[in-house]
Amino acid sequence: MAASRHVRSLLHAVPAYEGDLGSARRLTADEFPLLRRMAMKRLVIAPGAIREPHWHANADELAYCLSGTLLVSVLDNADVFGRFTISAGEMFHIATGSLHTIENVGDAEAELIIVFSNEQPEDFTLQAAFGAMSDAVLGNTFTLPAADFAPIRRDTSSARYLVKRTGPVAVPESAAFPDPHKFSVATQTPPIDFPYGTAQLARAQFWPALKHLAMYSIDVRENGMREPHWHPDTAEMGYVHKGRARMSILDPDGSVDTYLLEPGDAYFIPRSYPHQIEVLGEDDIHFLVFFDQPMPEDVGYRAAVSSFSSEVLAATFGMAPDAIPALPVTPVDPLIVSRVNPLDPVG
Repeated sequence: MAASRHVRSLLHAVPAYEGDLGSARRLTADEFPLLRRMAMKRLVIAPGAIREPHWHANADELAYCLSGTLLVSVLDNADVFGRFTISAGEMFHIATGSLHTIENVGDAEAELIIVFSNEQPEDFTLQAAFGAMSDAVLGNTFTLPAADFAPIRRDTSSARYLVKRTGPVAVPESAAFPDPHKFSVATQTPPIDFPYGTAQLARAQFWPALKHLAMYSIDVRENGMREPHWHPDTAEMGYVHKGRARMSILDPDGSVDTYLLEPGDAYFIPRSYPHQIEVLGEDDIHFLVFFDQPMPEDVGYRAAVSSFSSEVLAATFGMAPDAIPALPVTPVDPLIVSRVNPLDPVG
């Protein structure tokens, strides 16, 4: 099967950082030209390592923890500060311009999938921000002698990325408290729950902090399929966590792009392009589906045909009205449907 312009491997993307402290691999518009209003990063942090304090100038950040234990610290607006822990199945949200840092406070590697609300996210680090100012300016800022700041390196590149913790882990008891930046999607009772698949939803109706992004955690079993659908005014960027899948997408020129997805693959669906996804093999698939809206909308094929009379459908498909299949009336799309037919051969 030919390579698709809609898919890239995040696991094998060119690293933005790689070393003893972990790695960061990303897909921006540089590596994935189809992207609009979204980019994705896989961040691995070794025990004792810290994603240095930083902020994003043009993008919100939405992160899902696949493994490990992390302490996240966030400074929003002047004096609104939060500090909380996250582990597998939990998420955090950082608004554009908010200073934050991510520390691995566990004994094993931590892994995050992070999506940004811009195809070319811009970063600033606290070290670079200090490096841009003279010793005298910093001294005046903190009411200290300029000489006190002479040991600070004049490095404005924001290139270190991960740094090593000095001293023991310090996790305050309050870090376990609820925080508006944090959401435990894995413990949510699935709003969509069928024997053949489930979906848990990190969206604004459940998580008011979201302004520009949302995420669905979707499990589809061997006997299920993500219904063919499209998202009005919403793009979709997905990450395959487990299992193998096949996706088809219709482009405006009439071409149909069908491609295979493996663990570690990322895909991008532009706004309103029809598409579907199904399981290959005997293993369930788990994929993280990110959207560029806090309340993504779906139009599925079942609800679509329920909107029209059999006469309209017959004219549309060039068939006699009595030849139209007995399509069920579906006022609310199910999102996941059961697979009652054999899997089409893999081309």
